[in-house]
Amino acid sequence: MLEKLKRFGLGHCDLPTMLWNVAFMLKGLTLNIDKRYMNRIPTILYIMNVILAVSYLYTYFFSMIWFVFVRCVQTKDLAAAMIVFSLGITSEIGVAKFINTYIYRDEIRNLLQDCLELDSTTVAGSRYSMNLLQTLRTVKKRALTCWLIIISNGVLYILKPIVMPGRTAMQDIFILYKLEPEFETPNYELAYFLSAAGSALTCYLTSNMAAFLIIVAGYLEAQLHALSEELYNLWDDAELEYLNCNFSADTIDVNDVMDEKDINRLIHIKLRDITIAHTRTVILMLKLDNIFRISFAFEFFILSIGLIAELLGGLDKTYMQVPFAIIQVAMDCLTGQRVIDASNSFENAVYGCNWERFDSSNMRTVLVILLNSQKTLSLSAGGIAILSFATLMSVFKSIYSAFTTLQSMM
Repeated sequence: MLEKLKRFGLGHCDLPTMLWNVAFMLKGLTLNIDKRYMNRIPTILYIMNVILAVSYLYTYFFSMIWFVFVRCVQTKDLAAAMIVFSLGITSEIGVAKFINTYIYRDEIRNLLQDCLELDSTTVAGSRYSMNLLQTLRTVKKRALTCWLIIISNGVLYILKPIVMPGRTAMQDIFILYKLEPEFETPNYELAYFLSAAGSALTCYLTSNMAAFLIIVAGYLEAQLHALSEELYNLWDDAELEYLNCNFSADTIDVNDVMDEKDINRLIHIKLRDITIAHTRTVILMLKLDNIFRISFAFEFFILSIGLIAELLGGLDKTYMQVPFAIIQVAMDCLTGQRVIDASNSFENAVYGCNWERFDSSNMRTVLVILLNSQKTLSLSAGGIAILSFATLMSVFKSIYSAFTTLQSMM
């Protein structure tokens, strides 16, 4: 058990282990995404997920709709309506990703299998392998940070009524359907259980979906960075290999004239491997984008509505909901930005690989790689907006503009 727990730490940052990490956690949601571990999911997990799903739907969907569009219309309490509406709407972000993942589960299994096959071509102990692991360590740190923030947010939200004096709800103004008066037994206990179960499902689901996307996109980012280093060292590696193959250590003379034909022959082999690896990385990134682009678009739409509602409801009452919504979209944009940066890094490496010293055949190969690298890889929201820092700031500006406009009208 302890050994399994250690595999979630930063000491195990290879791709097979990281994919096992997210596959293990997602199995708790009765979703199997890894072809290596297709064993039967225990029946108890299905029962638990049904209970959690019913609690979530009753609390954050059915009761939210009743409270906002029936109860608050009767009481004319717009602030309460905005707070509860934002609470329900922001919980949909992770759910949308999970539903999307479940629909495309076969495509995702094939995608992960392709990633593992690409990773299996890496020679253990090589510079390429070391650079890959170095970036993957950063990626895993990013995934763990996001997971801990979301889970901590949920734990604090669930524990809030327990640690505060007297009988308090997670959201005092939010009354669940048919559970009035809310602070009397058994209404209070039942409302707390339903809200806690719904919140636990939302946070667990959201955190693990976020970690999954960070790791898969992060692996492709790591591939691009590792390939960039190989390009920068292409000529030096070929020279060194040529010297090692043709001269012994005690006979090497710096005045010896090296055969550039042999060196270019070695470069040709390395360029072929780099081209294949880059092409496979591009294909995998396109597959990942095609699978999640619709859920990313829905995520931005939900975030915009949710944050506007949270601002209108007052930050003093929605201070725990705002971070939950922002961290999800911010991490997706950070992941997208890192992919763009890695793609640009690879393009710069193609320019800086000493191609001017290559023969005409290798120059043509470099030109093909350069043309392919100029199509910057990215993740998109519906194929319209690119996930990046610029897009995130643009969304925040639009949300604030909408908020100030609506506030002036209220």
